[in-house]
Amino acid sequence: MTGVIIIGAGQAAASFVAKFRTLDQKTALTIYGDEPEIPYQRPPLSKKYATGGMVKVQLYLRPETWYRDQNIRLKTSVKVTSIDRTKRTVHLSDGTTDKWTKLMIATGSRVRELPQSVTNNLSGLHYVRTLEDADHFGEVLKPGRRIVIVGGGYIGLEAAAVCAQKGMKVTLVEAAARILQRVACEETSAWFKRLHLEEGVDIIEGVGLSHFEGQGGKLTRAVLSDKSVIDAEVAVVGIGILPNTELAEACELVVENGIVVNGVCQTNDPDIYAAGDCAVTDYNGISTRLESVPNAIDQATVAGIHAATGAAPNYVAKPWFWSDQFDVKLQIAGLNRRYTSVVTRPGKTSRSMAHFYYHGDTLLAIDAMNAPSVYMIGKRLLEAGKTIPPEHAADVEFNLKSLL
Repeated sequence: MTGVIIIGAGQAAASFVAKFRTLDQKTALTIYGDEPEIPYQRPPLSKKYATGGMVKVQLYLRPETWYRDQNIRLKTSVKVTSIDRTKRTVHLSDGTTDKWTKLMIATGSRVRELPQSVTNNLSGLHYVRTLEDADHFGEVLKPGRRIVIVGGGYIGLEAAAVCAQKGMKVTLVEAAARILQRVACEETSAWFKRLHLEEGVDIIEGVGLSHFEGQGGKLTRAVLSDKSVIDAEVAVVGIGILPNTELAEACELVVENGIVVNGVCQTNDPDIYAAGDCAVTDYNGISTRLESVPNAIDQATVAGIHAATGAAPNYVAKPWFWSDQFDVKLQIAGLNRRYTSVVTRPGKTSRSMAHFYYHGDTLLAIDAMNAPSVYMIGKRLLEAGKTIPPEHAADVEFNLKSLL
């Protein structure tokens, strides 16, 4: 069958076919996903799903019947092993091939794994990226168990919060000088460190993991770079993700920390699109790979319009992100790259705060902790290309809404 093939079965794939089908009801659409599940949400995996607050069917982006009703072939547990741009075919893990007129690469990303010399192949070590991972993670969430979290980014902090709320004894290890060092200012790092300490999480900064040790193939402790030891039966590793670009590289698409795409998400082959975690786009003149659900949806929507009609408005990145930890919802708008100063706006409670990132007097981004109105105003201003004068950002008596 010849038509549009989508490689990957995540958020970007689901958004692409949904938009494409509203504009073209005839062209054949086929999704190939290497997992056994139909497209599902990933953000709840380590939180609501692992803790029993959601069941599997609630994770699905659309019911399986929707794909049939829309005449979309959904092939799960089938991996695309290579792309032939000359013959316009893909080779599949079941030994067959399939033809395409247009191709959408929505392969997403994978967790960055520790080397075997560190893990020693011990049981009790968890990464949480897939539904299967989350099932295994959920099984170990038991009160009183000792767990070490490796990595003090948002993934690690979210895992630490879940485990602490389940009554586990949690130690988080971050090799950098502070948690969130790569993604947030010192003020935001300190704010979340205080939150976790208040909730009983032990945090070790500036010391890395050396290796895990165990008995009988089971994890018993983590040995750190300073030779100190943490006793633990369970470990969760959250040290970042890597874009899945191998297929693109092998067929000579341009890859630079992600598959390079233009304003309508075309690669250097105009019949091949890419979107989501695997794709790199332009944001304010900077090559950027945005690892977020909203970005995957927005990029895939633009790609779907262009693939179906041959024309589409250029994608405009609108970076925003969220993280749930304990009773705090962090909302981030913009990107804080190249910031030169940070302005703090106190919240109404000890668990409410906002940090504004500036380059000179230009607003770049906002971290809003339990401050949804501040976040929404800041997000709208950033998207409109406007700024908030630093003195107004710091003044809780100033009505930020007046700037809209």
